[in-house]
Amino acid sequence: MFKTTHRFMLAGSLALLGWLPAMAQSVPDLQEGAFWKTEVDSGHLPPVQERIPSEPLVVDLAAKGRDLGVPGGTMRTMVTRSKDIRQMVVYGYARLVGFNEKYEIVPDLLASYENEDNRKFTLRLRDGHKWSDGTPFTSEDFRYWWEDVANNELLSPSGPPDFLLVEGQVPTVTFPDEKTVIFEWDDPNPDFLQSLAQARPPFIYRPSAFLKQYHEKFADGEELALQVEDARVKSWAALHNKVDNLYKFDNHELPTLQPWLNASSGKKIRHNFVRNPYYHRIDTNGVQLPYIDVVEMEIVAPGLVAAKANAGETDLQGRGLAFRDASILKKGEAEGGYKTYLWKTGVASQIAIYPNLNYEDEAWREVLRDVRVRRALSLAIDRKTINQALYFKLAQPGAMSVLPASPFYNEENAQAWAQFDTDMANALLDEAGLDQRDGNGIRLLPDGRPMELVIETAGERQEVENALQIITDDWRKIGVKLVMRPLDRDILRNRVFAGNTMASVWFGWDDGIPQMHTSPAYLAPTDQVFLAWPKWGQHYQTGGDVGEAPDMPEAERLMTLAHDWEVATSDEDRAAAWNEMLKIHADQIYAIGVLNGAPQPIVVSNRLRNVPEQAMWAWEPGAHFGVHRPDEFFFAD
Repeated sequence: MFKTTHRFMLAGSLALLGWLPAMAQSVPDLQEGAFWKTEVDSGHLPPVQERIPSEPLVVDLAAKGRDLGVPGGTMRTMVTRSKDIRQMVVYGYARLVGFNEKYEIVPDLLASYENEDNRKFTLRLRDGHKWSDGTPFTSEDFRYWWEDVANNELLSPSGPPDFLLVEGQVPTVTFPDEKTVIFEWDDPNPDFLQSLAQARPPFIYRPSAFLKQYHEKFADGEELALQVEDARVKSWAALHNKVDNLYKFDNHELPTLQPWLNASSGKKIRHNFVRNPYYHRIDTNGVQLPYIDVVEMEIVAPGLVAAKANAGETDLQGRGLAFRDASILKKGEAEGGYKTYLWKTGVASQIAIYPNLNYEDEAWREVLRDVRVRRALSLAIDRKTINQALYFKLAQPGAMSVLPASPFYNEENAQAWAQFDTDMANALLDEAGLDQRDGNGIRLLPDGRPMELVIETAGERQEVENALQIITDDWRKIGVKLVMRPLDRDILRNRVFAGNTMASVWFGWDDGIPQMHTSPAYLAPTDQVFLAWPKWGQHYQTGGDVGEAPDMPEAERLMTLAHDWEVATSDEDRAAAWNEMLKIHADQIYAIGVLNGAPQPIVVSNRLRNVPEQAMWAWEPGAHFGVHRPDEFFFAD
């Protein structure tokens, strides 16, 4: 039987990776930091010995090759939209379980967990763990979410989240004591732990003591009615959902378990996030993390991020920067007091073109569904020229597939239909019946219209538009006219989801470095966000209420394989599903990858320590900065 007990069996390996369960060593004498000392001295806050769990997560920085830090300071960073203050939850990366720097899943908020055959997961909480308002973090917070939120029709009309449904069945969830939560299914749910470790995690717990005052089951009816009226919402459920935003992070009153808590309310240009006095991680000197007292997040226009970074107006910046900014950033280092690191990127493709197989135009839909057409479009792209012109040959030309850091990497898949071969592309288009041209040399569709392929972009990345300009010349040689149409990101996505977009361009799969425990569901038509099959994804996500069922054999096979992975009982069977799915993608070219591995500029203040010079910038897995633990960063002065 496959069973892993992470409290005992992982103590040695976690020590090597710098994450020591408290029981693996004695808890060091705790030091009271300066930031909260006035509150402690005045009696408004208990001393640190009473704030952190009795079994905290002890971080051995020396084992990670990092320095012990000095608490204090304000770290400046930037985002480009008001709602992106949620990046503090992403960067903070406090999760029940999370990825370490080797992308292994380890306990974090949890003291330990047991996994029995991927069917039964026993989650054990830390004794004495508290929310940021000092209320206990216990199994009651999980029970409240499961029974009173996820299974309350008014708060969750569609029921519990999809990742908890296995073969259409919800788990049995029990709470044996205040430190234990058990999720159990009849069939395996191998994606459960990885889902908990995501950049945007599914919060399967809530600060129940805080939220009960907004729930009709627990609150005084008259008082709740007054709160509903004051908030100008229609019902108690609307009010509850309004204040219950652990991911959005926009309610400064809502308790959190993240390293920093929101100290700002309302819409501002600058938001301040201050250290969480009840945070569960400490270093081996007994200093409570995070080291940095305050994170100041400024909201700026997208085009100003690089300029402000160049002027030294940020201490840590990756978001809003692109490789094209690297040269100007390097030039400003001395005057701006920062360094520019070039991290690897974890997306499967830096630029990928998605022909919409669910496009509303029937004639174009049939053309785009012909694999010979997709292969021809891929073969006609001069990726080496794009790499040289945009990335100084620092990226890797190739099709969209997983990256070498994944155990599923296959060179044949990575280069499938990605060689620059105009003759073969022309031959494939002729073979597909598109052998007639107009007076300008543009091929004609079966209904006589010119083959003008409209590619819509989010208009946010200059390198995308530059690449498409090169591809425009490449495709002209095979009789295809590329028409580029920049749109707002939200408008673009809505058009794709509605079937109004012929083709779009975006990054490749977020997770280009999947590991053995990673679910391959995103390779199958399970989500509308894969821009090649939005209607198929909608059909799956809504249980057939909306969208269209996959009606191409290879897509149907992907769905079968994704299910095979979920019910597999061995790593061999899971790997077999992964490999076949990647082979199908390589052969079918659902997305036309251009290149991958383009470096991501990371601006780091000269004063900031413990930021790795070489690392991976990835949304999944890794939560951008999150996997690199910004709570361990500190200012040298």
